[in-house]
Amino acid sequence: MINIDIAEELRQACPDIHLSCILCDVKIHDQNTQLWEQINATCDEVATDLNVEDIRHNHAIAAAREAYKACGKDPARYRLSAEALLRRVVKGNGLYQINNVVDLLNLVSISTGFSIGGYDNNRIDGNIQMGIGKADEPYKGLGRGELNIEGMPVFRDAQGAFGTSTSDSVRTGVSDQTKQFLMIIVSYNGNHLLKEATQLAIEFLETFASAKNIHQKLIN
Repeated sequence: MINIDIAEELRQACPDIHLSCILCDVKIHDQNTQLWEQINATCDEVATDLNVEDIRHNHAIAAAREAYKACGKDPARYRLSAEALLRRVVKGNGLYQINNVVDLLNLVSISTGFSIGGYDNNRIDGNIQMGIGKADEPYKGLGRGELNIEGMPVFRDAQGAFGTSTSDSVRTGVSDQTKQFLMIIVSYNGNHLLKEATQLAIEFLETFASAKNIHQKLIN
């Protein structure tokens, strides 16, 4: 069961926000050769087709940057995860290698421009609501340390904030112990491209993470 809603304050700031949520059982591996062949090929294509200045004009990234501004956050200082990944790729630095599930999530992100949250569902406490970060709200980002999430779109559960479009959290991060995975694709400009991104994500989850018991839900 996927229990997620969007707070009214965020709907007012970002009226075109939509979420595509995928919940499934996965098998975690350190490396998948076939996956990395596809990642490297996609990185080569992206680096050939784009330059750094083009990235912020990607349809999904441009809409997300405007959403950050509407919520009160500077997207230049707190870069969206998809934008940060594409900048790495265009500069020739490639993607980080974490594990097969995180790696395939990053592949979907650079392929579509959507910032995507990836969480160990068993570490999420209760129902989820997406809202706007508050002043001094505690948040420890993966690879980021303490992160100022005030004015940033944020996912919360019963224990507090655990996900943003800039950085996932340490508390709910995917590890080699993860059995049930929750992926949330965030679109700030409607749902017309979410179906394609969702289909791609499910295909990669089945191919590269042996995904089973797949549930998908669109939040409007």
